Amino acid sequence: MPSATYNLPVVLSVLQKYLKGDRFLWALILLLMVISFLPIYSASSSLAYKFGGGNTFKFLTKHLIHLVLGGVLMYAVHRLNFRIIGKLSVAILPFAILMLIVTLAQGTEMGGANASRWVRIPVLGFTFQTSAFASLALLVWLARWFSKPRDLEPFKSLYWPLGAIAITLIFILPADFSTTAIIFLMSVILMSVAGVPLKNLGKIMGIAIAGLTLFILIVLAFPHISNRVSTWEARIVNFVSDDVDDDASYQTDLAKMAIAEGQVFGKGPGKSVQKNFLPQSNSDFVFAIITEEYGLFGASFIILIYAALFRRMVRIARKAHTKFGTLLVLAAASGMILQTLVNMSVATNLMPVTGQTLPFLSAGGSSIWMTCIALGIILSVSHTDVARIVGENAQELEENQPITPLNV
Repeated sequence: MPSATYNLPVVLSVLQKYLKGDRFLWALILLLMVISFLPIYSASSSLAYKFGGGNTFKFLTKHLIHLVLGGVLMYAVHRLNFRIIGKLSVAILPFAILMLIVTLAQGTEMGGANASRWVRIPVLGFTFQTSAFASLALLVWLARWFSKPRDLEPFKSLYWPLGAIAITLIFILPADFSTTAIIFLMSVILMSVAGVPLKNLGKIMGIAIAGLTLFILIVLAFPHISNRVSTWEARIVNFVSDDVDDDASYQTDLAKMAIAEGQVFGKGPGKSVQKNFLPQSNSDFVFAIITEEYGLFGASFIILIYAALFRRMVRIARKAHTKFGTLLVLAAASGMILQTLVNMSVATNLMPVTGQTLPFLSAGGSSIWMTCIALGIILSVSHTDVARIVGENAQELEENQPITPLNV
């Protein structure tokens, strides 16, 4: 009978044949996927007894299905030439905006609050958060637009990308300010790397602040448009003020208790107490549960994995042979980076409460699927032979001129 040692080279050869791109990035992705089962299984136990009849494996199976589907999407995308992905964004972005309109129009109420973030897919029997899809579609389109040689000095040269950003965000803002802010920040970062002058970035920031102020004034005059403004106000006041009632700060208080009780090595897998009381313990506050069960040691290990993942993405962006490749990697990576920072900051009370998940470690299909697609794009850039474009045509050569390393 062949030994495991004898079969190892064969396994590695098969993996190398089918899994293209940066191997270290693949290893980090698979490690996060495997690790994710522990916090999901533990943090979902209270939900299982409240809503699932005590069947904890139901939530674990659901997470497994999300990971499998996400893995299929990631594999399919990473096998594509990244320039094809850029061309597809021209059609995908309008479709994403249409989905945002449908989502906002159908409406969804949760606890009396406007939470129009999901669109129902009756045939498949699940809901999908369209803002996650729209953000990725927008950033890929922006990466392609800015990869072409343009004079970005005149402000009027930015009308097309600013129009795309404004149209996308105007349909997300009424229901989700935090996602709107993150997408806008990612867009500004991408424009900065692409070479947009600081004076134009300043004008864009000013226009954004004026637009947000106008939206708030409109909502105050016509409250039926959105009732999220009062929620934003309450969360910000709760964060900056010490004089708040216990009911307003119970989420952050429980999260801080969970982190404090974890100490250095934690209580052990599945032994969290605060998961039974902390709302969204398996999604928005999963990092607090991880810290309670695995302590400072476990939380630091998770942070190091994400740091290695993001460092690898930056390395791929810097080594890309083309401006489009660099911008595309940064577009796909920036969402995961900001989402991770925001989630951890909320759990540790460094930011007001938002609804941002922790990539892979939080429950939720939309987040996992979009994260996998973004990683597929990055892997596509890391293995695509950009040298093949030489001599094809002048337009493609212009689109794929190297980006200045200092801008990365």
